[in-house]
Amino acid sequence: MTFVHGMRPIAAFIALLAWNTAAGAAESKISPLPVTQVAPGVFAHFGAIALMNRENDGAIANVGFIVGGTGVAVVDSGGSVKEGRELLAAIRAQTNKPVRYVIDTHMHPDHVFGNAAFAAAGAEFVGHANLRRAMASHGPHYLESFRDAMGAALMDEVKLIPPDRVVSDSLDLDLGGRKIVLKAWPTAHSDNDLTVFDTATATLFAGDLLFVDHVPVIDGSLKGWLKDLDGLAAIAAERVVPGHGPLVKDWPDGLADERRYLDCLARELRAAIRRGVPMAAAVKSACASESDRWALFGEYNIRNATAAFAELEWE
Repeated sequence: MTFVHGMRPIAAFIALLAWNTAAGAAESKISPLPVTQVAPGVFAHFGAIALMNRENDGAIANVGFIVGGTGVAVVDSGGSVKEGRELLAAIRAQTNKPVRYVIDTHMHPDHVFGNAAFAAAGAEFVGHANLRRAMASHGPHYLESFRDAMGAALMDEVKLIPPDRVVSDSLDLDLGGRKIVLKAWPTAHSDNDLTVFDTATATLFAGDLLFVDHVPVIDGSLKGWLKDLDGLAAIAAERVVPGHGPLVKDWPDGLADERRYLDCLARELRAAIRRGVPMAAAVKSACASESDRWALFGEYNIRNATAAFAELEWE
């Protein structure tokens, strides 16, 4: 809030109090996003395994927050400003501590379209070193392409907010006696994947480097993703919040299904390339054995296979 020049201190205080009261009243009318406390001070909302649309408000990704001694860190803001406001209401139902950070695990719409809900709270936005470029190059397309599925009422509020601080390797953030560790990964699911590790509870927010039940989606590099799985497995996590799907408690065994699927793509597509099978034919049959194991397999598998074929044929 900006005070008018010359306003007396008492008047300024009253004006600030009135503004905070009005903001609080507006917040109280918003239904909090349902969240689960997965560890002390660590909360997550597990999104629907579905495609983004106006019926689900784009709330298909897992989002969450970590409460420290002096502040809160949000991990992904959701698929619409409406979901972002509901996430903020969920935070306020747990604590009045300020939201100090909004951490974007990558730039896909279901994870960042809610950012504008936190802009007025004075939060610092944090992301991978490639996130700004990714937002600039892909953002306008996402804003336009999701307008039909999401509708103008949801999309008109969305603003792409680039990070104030970027992570090239790793970054420690202090929430007041509670350290969280951010790690930037080489190209895998995307070229701007970031994970968040709460050292107090050994809870890992893996972003879309981990899919459970929802078929993994390749928007970066199959080969890079397979390499990153070893680094993920080496993290001593007691529980993991994936980008999509239920909480994982058996770590690193919880990576097995994703690894099997990605290995299948690499193995079968390499074999097709060696036999001289054209891409159009190879991608239709790739990993058909996996079709009953994953939700949204039909929506994404051919796309995944096409991206992987284009990468592998140049080996």
